[in-house]
Parts: sequence; C-alpha cells; structure tokens
Amino acid sequence: MKSHTAYLTFHTKKRKEIIPITDQVERIIRESGIQEGLALVSSMHLTASVIIQDEESGLWRDIMEWAEQVAPERPDYHHHRTGEDNGDAHLKNLLMHLQVVIPITRGRFDAGPWQRLFYVEFDGQRDKRVIVKVIGE
Repeated sequence: MKSHTAYLTFHTKKRKEIIPITDQVERIIRESGIQEGLALVSSMHLTASVIIQDEESGLWRDIMEWAEQVAPERPDYHHHRTGEDNGDAHLKNLLMHLQVVIPITRGRFDAGPWQRLFYVEFDGQRDKRVIVKVIGE
C-alpha cells in the first residue's frame, strides 16, 4: 500500500465562506499515482469543515443560514471567557464535521453526479490548512 500527503492553504476574504476544492483534491489524487484507494480530506482547524455537497450558490446560502440558526454568532459562549470570540465557529464545525473520506477508483474521485468537495470556513481571514492523505495501490 502507498500513501501520499499534501496540504491546501486558505486565507479567506470573509470570516465565513465556502470554497470549492474538488479540482485541487483531484490534482493531488493524480499526483499520488494511486489508482484504487481512499483519500482523507480534513480541516486542520476546529473552526472549519470539509463537506461533500452540490455546487449551487442558493444551497450554499441555505447551508450557511442553517448553521447560523443552529449556532448563532453571539457574545455569551463560555468559550469566549478564554479571550476567544469564535465559539459559534466551533459549534458549526460540529454540525458539518471536520473531514470526509472519499473513494478513489481508476485514479479519480469516484463521486456521484452532483458531489463536489468544499472547504467551509467559519472563522477565517487568517491562514488555515487542509490535509489530503491518499492511501491505496
């Protein structure tokens, strides 16, 4: 079994943002040379997520509005007593999860017709990383 590791770096313009990353992950899979296996795509920060979803701007708004309703930005989170101001971002990460595992078949992301990968930032405007770990044959 072989493995290949690569990192994606983001510095979002907004505090909350959805960024398509399918093309970058597919490039990493190709560079790995692995034909059959899995890729772990994981945020290395607890205030961001990696998701698989449809690439449609109305849905992106729905996702971000839903996350805001469930974990609204507000000043009274216990986490803020540490001097931080991103308690809501940590909760939003729990809603959408830190990472995804994707199948690789014949050297490609074996996705459904509408499945695309996204980095979802909830506390941006600073450098953040995503690890892509490809394993297989």
